[in-house]
Amino acid sequence: MTTPAPPDTCIATVRTLAIDAVQEANSGHPGAPMGLAPVGWVLYAQQMRHAPGEPAWPDRDRFVLSAGHASMLQYALLHLAGYDLSLDDLRAFRQWGSRTPGHPERGHVPGVEVTTGPLGQGLGNAVGLALAEAMLAAEFNRPGHDVVDHRTWVIASDGDLMEGISHESCALAGFLGLGKLTVIFDDNGISLDGPTGMSTGDDVTMRFTAYGWRVLEITDANDVGEIGRVLDAAREDDGRPTLVRYRSHIGFGAPNVQDSSKAHGAPLGPDEARLAKAAYGWPEDAAFLVPDEVAAWAGALRERGAGLVAEWDDRMEAYAQAFPVEARDLRRRLAGDLPDGWQDAAPAFDDGDSLATRVASTTALNAFAASVPELVGGAADLASSTGTVIRDGGDIAPRAFAGRNIHFGVREFGMAAAVNGMVAHGGFRAYGSTFMTFSDYMKNAIRMAALQRLPAILVFTHDSIAVGEDGPTHQPVEQLAALRSIPGLVTLRPADARETAAAWRIAIGRLEGPTALVLTRQALPVLPMTDPPVDRGAYVVADGDDCALVATGSEVSLALTARELLAAEGISARVISMPSWELFGAQAPEYRDEVLPPSMPARVGVEAASPFGWERWTGTDGRIVAIDRFGESAPGALVMSRLGMTPEAVARAAAESLAATQAR
Repeated sequence: MTTPAPPDTCIATVRTLAIDAVQEANSGHPGAPMGLAPVGWVLYAQQMRHAPGEPAWPDRDRFVLSAGHASMLQYALLHLAGYDLSLDDLRAFRQWGSRTPGHPERGHVPGVEVTTGPLGQGLGNAVGLALAEAMLAAEFNRPGHDVVDHRTWVIASDGDLMEGISHESCALAGFLGLGKLTVIFDDNGISLDGPTGMSTGDDVTMRFTAYGWRVLEITDANDVGEIGRVLDAAREDDGRPTLVRYRSHIGFGAPNVQDSSKAHGAPLGPDEARLAKAAYGWPEDAAFLVPDEVAAWAGALRERGAGLVAEWDDRMEAYAQAFPVEARDLRRRLAGDLPDGWQDAAPAFDDGDSLATRVASTTALNAFAASVPELVGGAADLASSTGTVIRDGGDIAPRAFAGRNIHFGVREFGMAAAVNGMVAHGGFRAYGSTFMTFSDYMKNAIRMAALQRLPAILVFTHDSIAVGEDGPTHQPVEQLAALRSIPGLVTLRPADARETAAAWRIAIGRLEGPTALVLTRQALPVLPMTDPPVDRGAYVVADGDDCALVATGSEVSLALTARELLAAEGISARVISMPSWELFGAQAPEYRDEVLPPSMPARVGVEAASPFGWERWTGTDGRIVAIDRFGESAPGALVMSRLGMTPEAVARAAAESLAATQAR
């Protein structure tokens, strides 16, 4: 049996694998992996509790490479630690169809918890991961039965800390006291364009101390003894998250580019690669070399991981004996299964009622929350306006995690990234909420949820110019089009209370991909359809033969009034509610043609938002009644009227569309 190699040999292997993979791809970032290899190796070989043979083990430590451009560091470590990632996978770095894309992607390879790359978002995800662990532990652990007990580790770059989301996320983590979160700051003084001093001069220690973090330091980036001692100290939870300043050397060992931006984002080149390998005492012309004694670590770490899993299984068995109901619920939640019969909790609304869909959303949320204990979330300091408080759910507060309502503060981007992290962790269906216009602040985190197929729930209220007096800064116009442009995101704009309840049922039930609920501030009448087929994306509310009025949200009621005006002129109009373009587009062609017949080319799209994209549904002869400018500060009904969102405008557009089709 081969004796595992000493740390220095393993670290040199990590460095050379990164050099070789970037060189082979002729693309990538070799410098950060070369500098970070020692701390990365100590993490994977000594500090983290993980199981390479069972990478989905629920009580594993989570690792997030927020500095996603250093992906070859993680790929090399995963390979050497015994995860299902081969040398051939490393050779295919950054190639079409490979398991080793340019930045780590969740689902491509075991051991990558979240997709990173857009700097700062990994930090936000990590806050969500750590928060999920703290909340699960508070809910399920019992004296003598710590079945949820793991840490979240992050490697972050100077670029991560420059991004604004780092302030949002790290301030929240410090305030809450997420003591099992450790961020290793790759403090190498170099960014892509040159020294970091060209653009930043923060005192990072003072900054994180002010956030409520503990700050430790590793002064010699290549001293594995010092690295181990500092990370041991970081593991000692004192109720504060920990930042470890790691004074690394980008491109370590490459004599002509070390400590310069030249090592950041381009291959070293054959000559510099040979010089770096020589500095490590490595065969200069060997590529993708993993010595047998280094490869032996994979078996050792898999064996250690299997022991950790077996020990946890024993703890879970003892827990199940003492607390069978809690154990059953914990296993169900960690498996991602929803409780039996949860859909039956949908609330009922009466004909003749009139209420804002944000108010109906509050009712639906609380009805489902009573049956779905993993449903948790909050708002960006707007819960009283967005209606996203779970009644009697308890609040998350500093070092008090036994609640369901999370106060994210005015941190939309950080909120969305944390929700992604909570969902990625498992055990929760998490939501975040704010006003629709502020979805812009969250855009990249929404995109990342869709890219990872994370079933995050996003609640956006105050959805149109009908917001009124708050004026154009708070009246969304282009945001719906932006959300609909994101692949994998399902956007739901319900027309009334019943559609809103159905929208929540869809959002909670989706197991892959995020859902956005877009809700009104103003009251809307409850439509006569008692069980609207919102899951089909669109359906007929009122039938007609001559033309189709296709509307979403609050404009469905407007279209119904327009239908009455058209009837007085002898025109029979069909009204279609289309709460979700994505769900309707995914239906079979037969259903789409049944709702929106090709034989009915006279069509009007009606929506108090940008007309962008509506041609897909209105066709050549159709018309669109929408908003192509910013709003005004005035009562909402007056703004809608002055900007042309009226039944009369819809009726005129329908008559024009009908005339156009008849003239052909």
